[in-house]
Order: sequence, then C-alpha cells, then structure tokens
Amino acid sequence: MLSKFRQWQNADWILIMGIFTLVLFGLATIYSVELSHGGGDFLNVQKQTIAALIGGVFFFLIAGSNYHLLRNYAILLYGIGILLLIGVLLFGVTIRNTTGWYAFGPVSFQPVEFMKAALAVALAAYFARRARIEFGWKELFESGMITALPVGLIFLQPDLGSAILLVGMWGIMILFAGIKKFHLLIISIISIISLLISWNFLFLPYQKDRITTFLDPASDALGQGYNVTQAIIAVGAGGWFGSGLGFGSQSQLKFLPESQTDFIFAVIAEELGFVGVLLVLTAFSIVFFRLWSIAKETRDDFTSYLLIAIGAVLFVQFFINVGMNIGLLPVTGIALPLVSYGGSSLLFTLVMLGIAQSVVIHGGNRKTS
Repeated sequence: MLSKFRQWQNADWILIMGIFTLVLFGLATIYSVELSHGGGDFLNVQKQTIAALIGGVFFFLIAGSNYHLLRNYAILLYGIGILLLIGVLLFGVTIRNTTGWYAFGPVSFQPVEFMKAALAVALAAYFARRARIEFGWKELFESGMITALPVGLIFLQPDLGSAILLVGMWGIMILFAGIKKFHLLIISIISIISLLISWNFLFLPYQKDRITTFLDPASDALGQGYNVTQAIIAVGAGGWFGSGLGFGSQSQLKFLPESQTDFIFAVIAEELGFVGVLLVLTAFSIVFFRLWSIAKETRDDFTSYLLIAIGAVLFVQFFINVGMNIGLLPVTGIALPLVSYGGSSLLFTLVMLGIAQSVVIHGGNRKTS
C-alpha cells in the first residue's frame, strides 16, 4: 500500500487537473442543455456522471498498473476491436443513419471507441519493432493495412468521422516514424484519388450534403447548412462572458441541434462566452502539452509511439470538432473529447489518458543515462 502511495507522488497532477476541468465543463454544459428539455430527471447528466465515475476508476486502475503489459496484448486487443466492429454491423442498433452501437437496455456501447485505444497500442507496438529500421514502402504498407481494416469496417456503418480519426492517428504516427517526402507525396495523390472515388461511389447523399453545405452554408440554410449556421450564431452571441449557464437562446430554445454532442463547444461559447472558451482551450492545451512533454522524455520507442498515438487521436478529434463548430470544417459527427455527451467516448478517453499517466508513475518518461 505504501509503495502504491509513493507511486502517485510521481503522478502528473497538472495533466489530471486539465482532464478534471474538461470533464466538469462537459457535465455543467450537459446539465445546462437538459434544463431546456424539461421533466427534471436530467437523465443524460446522470448517465454522463456515471460514465465519468467509471472512467475515473479505470483511469486510476490503469495509471497504477504497468503499461508495458499492453505491448504483450497488442494483437489480442486489436483482434477484439475488429470482432466488435464486425459484430456491430450484424447485431448493432442504428442511430442517426449509423449502425455503430450495441444496446444493452438503457446502456449503449460504441465499439469504435475501444478500437481507438486498441489501434493506438497496435500501431505503437508495430512502429516500436521497426524503430531502428529505415522507414520504407514495406513499413508504410503494413502499418497502413493495420489501420485500413478497422477504418473499412467503420466506414461500412457508415461513420465517416470516426474513420477520419483513425486515419489521422496513423498519419501523424508515420510522420514521427520518419516517412520520406516522396512517400508522403504518393500518399497525398492516392488520398485525393480515393476521395474522388469515395465521392462518386461510396459517400451517402447526406455525407455529400454536409460537404457541399460547408462550402456554401447559404445554399441549404434550413437543411444541412442549418446546424453550422446556428452554431456560428451561438459562438458569436457569447461575447466576453456569455449569457450564463441555462440562458443561451440557441441551446435553450432548441435552435442548435446536437447541442450536447457535436455542438457542445458552441453552447459553451454562447453561455460562458470568450472567458469560458479560453478556459476550455487552456485545459485542452495543458492536456496536449503534457502528453507531448511526456512523449519527448520517454526512454523506449513503444512508450513514445503509444503517447504519440493517444495524443494524435485526441488532438484530431478536438481540432475537427472545434473547426466544425466555428464553420471552418465540415460537420462529420465528431464529439469533443472529455466534454461532449457520450459514455463510451468519455470512458475510453479516460482509459487512454490513464495509460499516459501510467507512463509517468512508472518512470517510462525518465530516460536512463
């Protein structure tokens, strides 16, 4: 017991404070939106609070365990993730045109959230084995195939946003692995060709509409462009200090769709203003800065790549969500990590951050002389 206590003396409490701040902002904003729904049961707040408590338990359990064991189970975790993604296509429930959830009574589980953590471990293990090898076509192809399998299954749901997150994780990792400029050029060309093929043969009509209305929201202001327009109005209406929790006109009068998930950042901007947004962005900056700092100080390649993977998927998720809230990126259904409503997302985000905390506690970020 005493040794466990001493371990936590080495914990990164600045990272914990950043995480705790974001979770609190999320719960407060979800509560605010629930005020407009009436009924007084605040069911979503209760569910998110339970998810936060369970996630917190997992965070501390994983932080106190030896993260190096993950490397031994990388293939197993990846395999479980693939099976869950296959199973959800066969037995999952469809919500908002996406078959991406397992339903167990009032509780639902989104396997793509598990896959984020599993793929982070799998790619970290792969790149760690080849860290001393010159990064070439073989490594590019093999790591790409490891990523492509879950991405393809997620695309079948279809969940374009989550697929983009996994591709973004892989993309950032190959940059750190030392991809050559020529390889990067070829990948860019292939990506453009794939995008054109997907646009003509794979994208569903509503996905195309999201992209076209992003380019010109006024072309369908009451349809696909409505969400973005209302989000921009909400962000602009916040001013310096906002209208106060529970007093935002866009969220409380239900002008802003998906206000607890995709557009929760717009609710924060409207009700807490520039000051609230600054606090949220500061908390995210602390989390990303600490992840990057820990990754730079790691003493082995697996640890370094694992932290890069975790930081990458969270940063891409954060960047896209904020971008679509202020009209700079198309709406892709990506939630704001640690803040948006969603038990699966919150739970596995805390799991991944627990892994990062485990690195600190067990000295994985302290290089040997």
